[in-house]
Amino acid sequence: MGRLLGRVFVALTISLITFIGYSSQIFVIWPWYGRELSVQLIMLLLPFNALLGMLWWNYYLCVKTNPGEVPKAWQPDFQGEDGYEVKKLTRRPRFCRSCENYKPPRAHHCRQCNRCVLRMDHHCPWINNCVGHFNHGHFVRFLFYVDVACSYHLAMVTRRVYYAMYGKFWDDPSATELIFIILNYTFSIPVLLAVGGFSIYHFHALSVNTTTIEGWEKDKAATLVRRGKIQEIKFPYNLGTRRNIAAVLGDSPLFWCWPAVTPGDGLKYPVLNSGVQGEEEWPPKDPSVPGSNYTFKLPESPWTYQNGDLNPNLQPSSSGRRLSSSTATRRKTARTKQPVSSVPPYHPDYRPPGDDEDRDDAFDESASSKYELSDDEERPLGQPRKLVRRGSEGYEVATIDREAMLRQHVVDHMGEPGRYNIYVPDFSSESEQEEQPPLTSKVENWRATTVAA
Repeated sequence: MGRLLGRVFVALTISLITFIGYSSQIFVIWPWYGRELSVQLIMLLLPFNALLGMLWWNYYLCVKTNPGEVPKAWQPDFQGEDGYEVKKLTRRPRFCRSCENYKPPRAHHCRQCNRCVLRMDHHCPWINNCVGHFNHGHFVRFLFYVDVACSYHLAMVTRRVYYAMYGKFWDDPSATELIFIILNYTFSIPVLLAVGGFSIYHFHALSVNTTTIEGWEKDKAATLVRRGKIQEIKFPYNLGTRRNIAAVLGDSPLFWCWPAVTPGDGLKYPVLNSGVQGEEEWPPKDPSVPGSNYTFKLPESPWTYQNGDLNPNLQPSSSGRRLSSSTATRRKTARTKQPVSSVPPYHPDYRPPGDDEDRDDAFDESASSKYELSDDEERPLGQPRKLVRRGSEGYEVATIDREAMLRQHVVDHMGEPGRYNIYVPDFSSESEQEEQPPLTSKVENWRATTVAA
């Protein structure tokens, strides 16, 4: 996503928060209390503005905080006990070809930001930033305060509507109040439903110490287990609910709702049963995928599989075998009505008029018995067309020398009387050519005779 489009999303988010947060206070609550400051008004609006302030603070930190980048020339500790993540195919340390650097555990490359992000969760367009190691806690708090502030906001507006419906006559809202009540309901309810559902997913992921990308990996691993390809594997970063939340929001539960720096450097994370030999690697490997020692070799023939067997999907291309009997009958009738062939006489498919029945019988016989055509075999003229095998891997057709075919056709029909007029020049002997005067002498004699006359 471009930087300009990301800023547009941020501007829309700021406008939405501003409208929901302040239009309800200025055009709904303030007129309801007679536009005068009172203790009841302060007690009503002070908690809401406190929640709104925390919402603004965490949103600012989500946008401005760097989610975490991989240090230049960073390499995993191959000899350490903490271990390192490997690629699913090669089983080697994860390396980013775009950044040309190794990737620490749980790090992924973001195409929008064009960098590798530590403990990447996802790229959020509403903050125009990635959710990573150093701003994941701010993002979770932002979702929490959006849910609480929207709920408080709806409670305030609903209380105003309740007093308008069942209160005194002087509590009836004006036209401006009624319009803004409807607008606040229109914007606040969808935001609470959308962000609330999104928050439930992220709160659950926080409790099990899982990012959005790792959630996809867990789904793939569950699919492999369900299909019986691998045994069940525990997610290595799930340390328990208490420790999982502390790994993102901090150690003290009293400050979980207060903006704080995420503990750790994002380059390594504690894992379950760390240091135990024989632990499975994450993400698990699909046994059906070839490993790093696999080398692909082309088959000897392009028409066969790697094991040398003929491709069973190749089918004869004979039109007679594919067409139904009714279609074949219609074509046969059409050929009898049209004695002129559509191909030249030297073409392999050319048949003189009257040979259609013999051709069909011979074609059907060859279709049921022959499936291959070798390159060394030379097919004489007048024989039915042999079948070739056609499939996704190409055509298995012998090469045809059409020049030689034409020469052979001409030679075969040279002897037919009346078919060709052959010109044979009559060369005179050398003595006769010497006795004849040259052409120039004949011209000069003709001119002299003309002048004398």
